[in-house]
Amino acid sequence: MAKSATKAGGNPSAAKTAAKPAEKTESRTALVRRARRINRELAEVYHYAHPELDFEDPFQLLVATVLSAQTTDLRVNQTTPALFAAYPTPEDMAAADPQTLEQLIRPTGFFRAKARSLIGLSAALRDRFGGEVPGRIEDLVTLPGVGRKTANVVLGNAFGVPGITVDTHFGRLVRRWKWTDAEDAERVEADVCALFPKSEWTMLSHRVIFHGRRVCHSRRPACGACPIAPLCPSYGEGETDPEKAKKLLKYEMGGRPGQRLKPPSDYPGLPASPLGAE
Repeated sequence: MAKSATKAGGNPSAAKTAAKPAEKTESRTALVRRARRINRELAEVYHYAHPELDFEDPFQLLVATVLSAQTTDLRVNQTTPALFAAYPTPEDMAAADPQTLEQLIRPTGFFRAKARSLIGLSAALRDRFGGEVPGRIEDLVTLPGVGRKTANVVLGNAFGVPGITVDTHFGRLVRRWKWTDAEDAERVEADVCALFPKSEWTMLSHRVIFHGRRVCHSRRPACGACPIAPLCPSYGEGETDPEKAKKLLKYEMGGRPGQRLKPPSDYPGLPASPLGAE
């Protein structure tokens, strides 16, 4: 006869759970040290990290970031050359025919809502900010279609104002690393900001997002090819076999093109192809 887990009414699963060692609580000091070490390790791996949207000025970055919602940066980069050729300034875009604008941005999805946002924010820039993109988050978030994530992208990469960009990749990874348990983007931003000096915020965002797109995927992270595996409390959620994990790597890590048609000169991968040339 099999031995009972308990002698008086207990159930085997409860006994098994009770026998599992309790997880060690990480002190605040240890968390800060581990988080900053992860950042240093990522800085070595992704020394070329950059915003993956093509842009030449703050207005182009603002528009591209609004278009990037619910689509890839690659699709935005393939769409914006024709868009900016047609509407190079806020004044031009504010006066755009909605249906014509919708057709130009159709490849990015949700094109009707995005067209309304682009015309609205362009009109606001024209009427309230002299046709210039403002360099303060308090002003940016008043523009149609612009939230804190978009504002921080523009401030960090067009104006040099440090900020954390909480997109889906960033939120997923910092929760896997136990930097926060928050789901709300503003709470995630606050929790992560508290772990790092302000000077690191913008580049930290790029590194984390790069890692999320290339290695630490949502459904099947490449744990066996991860450069920060020893520092990750969630190691083992994905493929741990090194050879199998290598096959999961994306973009330049997997020997394929990145998302930008015009990447920075130090980017080690291949430029993406124009729309229709994939």
